[in-house]
Amino acid sequence: MEIVPGPLLKNIDSPNDLKKISRNQLHQVCDELRQYIIDVVSVHGGHFAASLGVVELSVALHYIYNTPYDQLVWDVGHQAYGHKILTGRRDNFITNRKYKGLSGFPKRTESEYDTFGVGHSSTSISAALGMAMAAKYKGENRKSIAVIGDGSMTAGMAFEALNHAGVADSDVLIILNDNCMSIDQNVGALKEYLTDISTSGTYNKVRDEIWNVLGKLPAGKNFSREMASKMELSLKGMISKSSNLFESLKIRYFGPIDGHNITKLVDTLQDLKKIPGPKLLHIVTVKGKGYALAEKDQTKWHAPGTFDKVTGEIYKKKFEMPQPPKYQDVFGHTVLELAEANEKIIGVTPAMLSGSSLKFMMEKMPHRTFDVGICEQHAVTLSAGLATQGLKVFCNIYSSFMQRAFDQVVHDVAIQKIPVVFCLDRAGVVGDDGPTHHGCYDIAYFRCIPNMIISAPMNEKELRNLMFTAQLPSIRNPFVIRYPRGEGVMPEWKTKFEEIQIGKGRKIKDGDDVAILSFGHPGNFAATAIRELKTDGINPAHYDLRFVKPIDEDLLHEVFNKFNKIVTVEDGTVIGGFGSAILEFMAKNNYQAEIKILGIPDRIVEHGTLKELYRECEYDAQAIADTVRTLMKEKVTVSSTITG
Repeated sequence: MEIVPGPLLKNIDSPNDLKKISRNQLHQVCDELRQYIIDVVSVHGGHFAASLGVVELSVALHYIYNTPYDQLVWDVGHQAYGHKILTGRRDNFITNRKYKGLSGFPKRTESEYDTFGVGHSSTSISAALGMAMAAKYKGENRKSIAVIGDGSMTAGMAFEALNHAGVADSDVLIILNDNCMSIDQNVGALKEYLTDISTSGTYNKVRDEIWNVLGKLPAGKNFSREMASKMELSLKGMISKSSNLFESLKIRYFGPIDGHNITKLVDTLQDLKKIPGPKLLHIVTVKGKGYALAEKDQTKWHAPGTFDKVTGEIYKKKFEMPQPPKYQDVFGHTVLELAEANEKIIGVTPAMLSGSSLKFMMEKMPHRTFDVGICEQHAVTLSAGLATQGLKVFCNIYSSFMQRAFDQVVHDVAIQKIPVVFCLDRAGVVGDDGPTHHGCYDIAYFRCIPNMIISAPMNEKELRNLMFTAQLPSIRNPFVIRYPRGEGVMPEWKTKFEEIQIGKGRKIKDGDDVAILSFGHPGNFAATAIRELKTDGINPAHYDLRFVKPIDEDLLHEVFNKFNKIVTVEDGTVIGGFGSAILEFMAKNNYQAEIKILGIPDRIVEHGTLKELYRECEYDAQAIADTVRTLMKEKVTVSSTITG
């Protein structure tokens, strides 16, 4: 099905083309851009509601500013589809988030208009401030603009950048896109704080009346400018104490204004362009604007997949047989089941209630479930504080987001040996979200920390049993359970709980030729490979280690005493991960064996489907089988000769 852009949009291949359009036609450009996003995402999938909410802002920014010379930095990047379409990527937009296609996020190597690669939240102000400071140092008259959502503004890094921006004396504009949403509904005091500004009828009415009066005064007089400044500050102080947060940081505050009024946006940005120094423009938008269903249920339509744009039906894959659940849902239902039996269990997540499926516990036990906003560091130390009081905290954070809280894990949890349970969702490659979201490194960076227990389930039953074990009173150490994005392997997954002995793996299959050692979900790939290798006359043994720390040394002694050819499989980086742990054990104990380590290679892996990325990274079933054949090439050759 061919997707055709509107008559104005089809001629916009760069911001220079956009600037040729008259101001009174910008409404039509916005309508066409919004419709094009709907048309493409409905057929090809991707993030949806966030980009619809900033269509007018995307058009206004590229209309007023001289991009890419003026530096535009988007936060997170879910909302940058309009930006991509306006900057020369319209015709390739159908490849968005597809293997070898456009990235779903701004990416420096993809376009000069993508000034900073993003994917994690709350980085835009720091990056844009750095660009503004560099421009000042180099004597360049370029502008720097950061676009940040109110959800991203909750993170500590955003406040650190605001604190510096106020004294850096650099020309940076911060646009606060206030829609009361991140992926789930925003939480916390800042949400209420911004609501006070945007809904203060007295403040907005009096402010507008003052500016209307000032506009009638003789132009060009200092009196008018000074009066305006003083009256604005007084007004903010008397009526809207909320705005003092930014003013007290020496950042000039403007707004709130309607983020869907393209004329107002263009006029305001044109004025702000002339004002030097750090400033913040507060715009109010609706996530999902222009698509009624997305406006009503913004979480559901954050990234709905493909759908019928007319009826709103979200297409689901149809299967004849019962399908395994997603690992995240197994976690969500299991933590609720455990919490119903153990009143000490508490759930904590940094803004991923739906993504982690902790929403099930929130619905039944809101007093025992805490969404702390986009604050991974706080989530970890909050969990540690709760655990010091005898509570058993399940802190669910995506693997790639846990990188942001490494120091808190070391300092506030591991050193003090506080038994927080860290459930790392999206461990391993995650698919079309790409390199900012792949959970490549947690095995390596957690394995070097003392006092840690690090585990990975091979299937849903193992995940339930690890969670059950982690909440037992006998567990006195921090406990990591990592599991991948997507479906498991057990349609009948709700099994009886069994305690797992810490640091003990299991032999899944005995064999004679080669040992396959797996950690976590890739053990299922190994099982498939073993069935394929049977046709070659190769009989591998298969061991599921379960734990990389403490590692099962008794099992490894058994392996190395029997096998001199070993394959390790993991969905983490091959540098410092599970395979490295096996090599360390071999060296420490003076064993000799030929070992092949399969996992995520030592390079940045781009986006694609899980199947495509497993194949590219060479640790799917086919790659495991091929590796074993290479190790056993003599036996394969002999077998082929006899068969012939």
